Amino acid sequence: MKKSKFRLFLPANISFLLFATGILFDYFLQPFWFAGWMRAVWYIIAYIPVGVPVLKEAFIHITKGSVFSEFFLMGIATVGAFAIGEYPEGVAVMLFYTVGEIFQTLAVSKAHRSIQLLIDQRPDEATILRDNVPLTMKATQVTIGEVIQLKPGERLGLDGKLLSENGSFNSSALTGESKPDTRKKGDKVLAGMVNMDSLCLIKVDTPYAESKLSRMLELVQNATAQKAPTELFIRKFAKVYTPAVVGMAFAIAILPFFFVSGYLFSDWLYRALIFLVISCPCALVVSIPLSYFGGIGAASHHGILFKGSNFLDALANIQNVVMDKTGTMTEGVFEVQEVHLMPGFDKKKMLQLVNALESKSTHPVATAIHRYVGETDYSIEIENSEEIAGHGLKATVNGEVLLVGNFNLLNKYGIPYDQKVNETIQTVVAIAYGGTYAGYLTIADKIKEDAKLTVRQLKAMNVKPIMLSGDKETVVKNVAGMLGISRAFGDLLPEDKVNKIKEIKAMKESVAFVGDGVNDAPVVAISDVGIAMGGLGSDATIEMADVVIQDDMPSKIPVAIRIGKETQKTVWQNITLAFVVKGLIMLLGTAGLATMWEAVFADVGVSLLAILNAVNIQRKQFS
Repeated sequence: MKKSKFRLFLPANISFLLFATGILFDYFLQPFWFAGWMRAVWYIIAYIPVGVPVLKEAFIHITKGSVFSEFFLMGIATVGAFAIGEYPEGVAVMLFYTVGEIFQTLAVSKAHRSIQLLIDQRPDEATILRDNVPLTMKATQVTIGEVIQLKPGERLGLDGKLLSENGSFNSSALTGESKPDTRKKGDKVLAGMVNMDSLCLIKVDTPYAESKLSRMLELVQNATAQKAPTELFIRKFAKVYTPAVVGMAFAIAILPFFFVSGYLFSDWLYRALIFLVISCPCALVVSIPLSYFGGIGAASHHGILFKGSNFLDALANIQNVVMDKTGTMTEGVFEVQEVHLMPGFDKKKMLQLVNALESKSTHPVATAIHRYVGETDYSIEIENSEEIAGHGLKATVNGEVLLVGNFNLLNKYGIPYDQKVNETIQTVVAIAYGGTYAGYLTIADKIKEDAKLTVRQLKAMNVKPIMLSGDKETVVKNVAGMLGISRAFGDLLPEDKVNKIKEIKAMKESVAFVGDGVNDAPVVAISDVGIAMGGLGSDATIEMADVVIQDDMPSKIPVAIRIGKETQKTVWQNITLAFVVKGLIMLLGTAGLATMWEAVFADVGVSLLAILNAVNIQRKQFS
């Protein structure tokens, strides 16, 4: 790092020493030999280390068809300064421009550091057990089904299920939170987690390239490819603006010949050169992408992944946040509370049938039933099993149709039941067998600790929280009431959620949807900003989402909005600063009231202030 920084500063250091010595000779010591061609040569030598690289870039851009680049502006301004004998100013333009570029490079490195640290969280090797013998191999070569032996202090390289009875992990690489995360046997553990306790065994269930961490890194690394509208506008603006100011500079140098008495070409050329130096759009084309990059880096530090800088802008202006209930605002960890079966149905037998059918599903409700009933009886033959979106499961067992799901499933197949059951405020799993209502299970979920805080913070930002869920209306209304959400809708199929989002968008209001289930993928796709819970979320939803929250904490939603707002504010601060200062110096320079020194300091000063303002995003606290 020291070596690379030395090389970075070396040209500027050499140029500065020669330039400073030249100024000393010019204004203080004034040796007899420092005049004429000797003075010109001295400043040319000072110019070469910082000027030649810029002239080279200008030539490369010209050969590629991009004539009016910032390098071209710097080149003609400094060559012109030498042509009229303003050697110190010619060197100063390139020297301070180079210093600005160095600060830009360092700023980008700082903004990139949090992402690079994230990338470094992915271990290259893993220790697997084969015939109870530890074997170290490349993580990319580990296959599904292998058992990883993870020692205390080691970082997991692939996703898997915990085989040990329990384990404590540091998941800060994924979530931004360093508090211990305790997992039990059978729980999912993710690549990037660090074992904090005793030796753990993990069975790999996902290829290396498809682990949550690998996909997260891919999202972050590709994020800067998606440009924000403001960023795209500035780039397009610079392509029009640069040739325009070159034309204006030419006019400043030539047109006064026809209108001004006592016209002196060198005087008006000097004014034109000042105009060129100050018109360089460096502050805009450098600081604005850097602001968005800083916002993406700050978000990743909090365990929030933006798939593009355009989503920072979109989230900054969001008016509605629509959220799913299960797994988003609640833990998504269900527990069976009660079992109510109709007379004539054997409880043990029916629970075994339900458990066998639910073994075909990965839904949290299926997991709760499996935990309650126990081992699956694989002697039960399940035929024609199908999942009916938004309803539940259907299959043929022993020649009879078995239905397990919500009461809409029973309505769909015309099976009568006691309507009073719908009045319970718990989640109910209805059962029908052989065309007859067999009973139901009640299942309870727990509201996440930070869910209420999330709703309060959204309201404080004038963002309207709305809840949509496929769970029954009474349950959804109850949870929404406890959270302080006034608009909540239950008993929704995936297409119903899509229609609700369309209704909001028809009111010309922006909407973000937060979800985690595979059924949420369509509604995530049509939202202005789709947000996925990345820990428990389905791959389809994460793939479709624009923003991914790694630790499943809903309180990261307002954090993401705050980061978007701060990024947008910084961008507009930099745009305003650049236009105001540059416009003022342009006018003064054209009127002959500003020298090239003011132009140089204004241009470089604005660039440095804009860069420092952009980098400052990462120092701010958003939690």
